[in-house]
Amino acid sequence: MTVTSFLQLIRWKNLVMIIGIQLLFKYSYFAIFSVATALNSLDFSILQFATITIAAAGYIINDIYDTAADAVNKPKKVIIGTIISKKQGYRYYYILNVLGLLAGFYVAYKVGKPSFIAIFIIAVLLLKVYNSDLKKMPVIGNFIVSLLVSLSILIVGVFDIIPAITDKNVVGQYHAFRVLIDYAVFAFMFMFLREIVKDIEDIKGDKKMNMNTLPILLGRKKTKNIVFLLSFIPLILVTLYSFNNFSDVPFLLAYMLIVVMLPLLYFMTRILYAKTKEDYTLASNLLKIIMLLGMLSIIVISFTIEYVA
Repeated sequence: MTVTSFLQLIRWKNLVMIIGIQLLFKYSYFAIFSVATALNSLDFSILQFATITIAAAGYIINDIYDTAADAVNKPKKVIIGTIISKKQGYRYYYILNVLGLLAGFYVAYKVGKPSFIAIFIIAVLLLKVYNSDLKKMPVIGNFIVSLLVSLSILIVGVFDIIPAITDKNVVGQYHAFRVLIDYAVFAFMFMFLREIVKDIEDIKGDKKMNMNTLPILLGRKKTKNIVFLLSFIPLILVTLYSFNNFSDVPFLLAYMLIVVMLPLLYFMTRILYAKTKEDYTLASNLLKIIMLLGMLSIIVISFTIEYVA
């Protein structure tokens, strides 16, 4: 096993994205708006370590369960069973989970909320149950993955904002946490769409695993039409949100409408006319880019508001 193959196994690019988004909130939004926080830089890094190690373990267990499907869907990218044995995979899975839970317990103890370790325990259990059972079920598996992605955003507020609430700052803290919720909902919507698109993309291998994903039950055409219709939900909600919150700041409004919403409209046209596996791969990547662009808006919001103020 090489370092490269291990990094591919744990989806290092996705982990970097998680770290980057969490850093944006901590050092862009929280810092500029003087949000009271409970974690210093070192402790926040440990929170991030807990998040990405558990996420990495989730990717490993996913590949362990999906070996047969991946051999069909992406034969050139199969690592478990080729470069790394299943036994090694399980070893890394357990090690990463233990490290993540220990780091999570430390952070929970540090902020004076030991019960918060339950969040990490639930995440580990959900990832295990998702890969062993829920992934085979239509919609539920997509929902769980999307929920866990949004949790990687909310967890910043749970550990950094909530423990720092006092009688004097409760209003400001609530507002800051509400912003995190807004972004978590944004991430959830786009991740949910992306998970369904990925199911369409992987339908051939999933059939071999006797899964009952939405595309297998309804077919590619009906499922992609459902994705197209569901895309109107974020299109409408994000547009309304942008006008309601940024109408007084034209640059922010323009960013959301041009940089985030226009690519979504492009995605909707691509998914509507998608036919090949490559078309669905492109659609999936588009959603990932849109989600990232949406997250990056926190930088635009933070610095624009500071400049205007």
